[in-house]
Amino acid sequence: MRKRIFWITSIVSTLLTTAATLFGFIFTSRLMYLKKKEDQFILDRELNAKRFDEAWFQTVKKEEKWIDTNNGYQIKAVFLEPLETKNYVIICHGVTENKINSMKYARLFERLGFNSVVYDHRRHGDSGGKTTSFGHYEKMDLQNVVEAVKEHAGSEAVIGIHGESMGAATTILYAGTLEDGADFYIADCPFSDFTDQLLYLMRKETPLRSSLALKLADVFLRVRDGYSMRLVSPREAVVNIENPMLFIHSLPDDFILPEMTIELYKAKPSNKKLKLFDIGPHAQSYNMNPEEYQQTIHEFLEEFHL
Repeated sequence: MRKRIFWITSIVSTLLTTAATLFGFIFTSRLMYLKKKEDQFILDRELNAKRFDEAWFQTVKKEEKWIDTNNGYQIKAVFLEPLETKNYVIICHGVTENKINSMKYARLFERLGFNSVVYDHRRHGDSGGKTTSFGHYEKMDLQNVVEAVKEHAGSEAVIGIHGESMGAATTILYAGTLEDGADFYIADCPFSDFTDQLLYLMRKETPLRSSLALKLADVFLRVRDGYSMRLVSPREAVVNIENPMLFIHSLPDDFILPEMTIELYKAKPSNKKLKLFDIGPHAQSYNMNPEEYQQTIHEFLEEFHL
């Protein structure tokens, strides 16, 4: 009888271990190698929506640069310089996108008196890097981009960073954990905590409800990609940022909830502004409200004398 119980226990234990290993491997693979949009799809989408002005891009003064990163690969960046100014905005796109998605913001900041730098995050577009880390390694790459822009523009330049979705979270993580190295920041629809965001999506899209699944996945993520989910927490980083920050979100966003941006806004001690748009799904605040979006940024820059 004891021998039988032993064998049954061993089999059940083996099955559970195998299932846990399989789950952890599959879950972290989906994160690390998240399916990206095809570059041609992004280009066609932006052209059809008239958000990417190809004629402007062909004629505008620009310089393509490969930026070395401390993570051991190169980032592809484009310095767009339609204006005679030393003031630049670095534009960080969201996950699964690329620098073409950032071009509409470059045109916006041109109207506001800034040149722009658009670039591909690691594992996106033309840049190197094997995995997506939702801001952890991306924040280090952003630091290298900021250094390159400062070297290019000079010490008197005013430098801002605009981030969308993962790009917004990356911006906050950079400024709050590495260096408050830009003169201002604009965070459009960031998540406040990566673990909380994953838990929300898991409960929304799967039958899983327990956070134990994420704790298991985190063990695999530390082994496979060298970081923990708890390190990707803009809510912990934002309290360290002193320079001005504009927080933007659309209220109908059901992918990253606007409550996350409100939380971040409340957590930042000072020098902050919040704008919530009444229309627009995730990362569509500018697309759905272009004039009001531009006016919001204009007022933010005026308020903080930027």
